[in-house]
Amino acid sequence: MSKKLEKNGLWESSRMMLPQHREALQHLRSDKAAPANRPTAEDIGIMRDYVLLPLMHGMIKRKAVEIERSAETLRQLYSRAAHALAAQILADISETKSKMMHRSIQMFEEEKNDRAIHYRYVCRGHEDALIIAKDYMRAEMSVRTARYIDHFVASMYKKGDEHKT
Repeated sequence: MSKKLEKNGLWESSRMMLPQHREALQHLRSDKAAPANRPTAEDIGIMRDYVLLPLMHGMIKRKAVEIERSAETLRQLYSRAAHALAAQILADISETKSKMMHRSIQMFEEEKNDRAIHYRYVCRGHEDALIIAKDYMRAEMSVRTARYIDHFVASMYKKGDEHKT
């Protein structure tokens, strides 16, 4: 660029800016709040828990009712085990909600379709979208349910060992 255009306040980064526009931009920047904190990986995990845990709870409760109505010989055992899993998931839902409040995270469901659920979230002032595919949800719920069952069975063995001593 020619030297004539340098340092005269009209040109910045090879684009023209009128003085009144520059003043308006500086005024806007000074009025603006501090930049919002982007969500961390842990925040995103909490948001996923917020979506998946209630779905898992509903699935386990429905299965418990199905088992209670079945002619299965061990239906009482299976039903009680399912209700115990549901109770643990409900406790985790409550913990997830308190984590969200503590971290200033809010979520709003926007759309459901055959392929995904769309949420809008606000995390410490940062607003964005979270989209969870239904295939991912099914797979993740299956893995998490297996994990809950493993913890439940392990706690049953631990309780059995305590009664022996």
